[in-house]
Amino acid sequence: MTGLNLLLLIGVGLVGGAMNAVGGGGSFVTLPALIGVGVPSVAANASSSVALFPGSMASTWACRDRLVSVGDLPLRLLVVVTALGGLVGAGLLVITPQAVFDAAVPWLLLSATLIFAAGPQAGAILRERVTLTTKPLLVAQFVVGIYGGYFGGAVGIMMLAIWSLFSSADVQAMNPPKTLLLAASRAIAVIVFIATGNVAWLQTLPVLLAGIAGGYIAAWAGQRISPRVIRAGVIIVMSAITIAFFTGLL
Repeated sequence: MTGLNLLLLIGVGLVGGAMNAVGGGGSFVTLPALIGVGVPSVAANASSSVALFPGSMASTWACRDRLVSVGDLPLRLLVVVTALGGLVGAGLLVITPQAVFDAAVPWLLLSATLIFAAGPQAGAILRERVTLTTKPLLVAQFVVGIYGGYFGGAVGIMMLAIWSLFSSADVQAMNPPKTLLLAASRAIAVIVFIATGNVAWLQTLPVLLAGIAGGYIAAWAGQRISPRVIRAGVIIVMSAITIAFFTGLL
């Protein structure tokens, strides 16, 4: 790995960790960078998940005192269901042929960008028209867990949108359990990726260490920047990278 590649990975680690800390979408910068330095796309996606995982754990620890249940379901049950989904998703990723995943990446990025742009407001609009019992929440959460283990872009926003169909709690109250369940999905996926040898450690470690630093910096700076500005910036980055993949620039 060249010195220039190392600097690139450190830079995207800082940015990716910061994005995850303030709004999400960190994999949108870490995944293309890992592919750009020569890591195959399946291994790059797995390595990106591993690199950003410590930040998820740190965020979970930081909000541990504000964990609440989602609807009428115990949070522990949702953790188990989400982790099982993450296991399935990670398993699907490691058996996906390289060519198939290469073709799917731009569409996965586009889907994640649209979900992030729509935001939890989409769930609130649906809730005005749809009333669901809590049992389907387990199924929905399992599916979201699969997506989180397989790709994970904008999965946090997806969770909030789905939860708004089952609970009238505000987004701020739902953020801590969302963070916990994201960590649960990623934790089991990380174990699968490491056990199956799908992590490019040489390229992953710089992103991982820089991501931790980026998360800490963003946690401080995020209190001083308007959430609307942060969200707009994240959407611009996600849109630009999605377009770059579709046009062949990445």
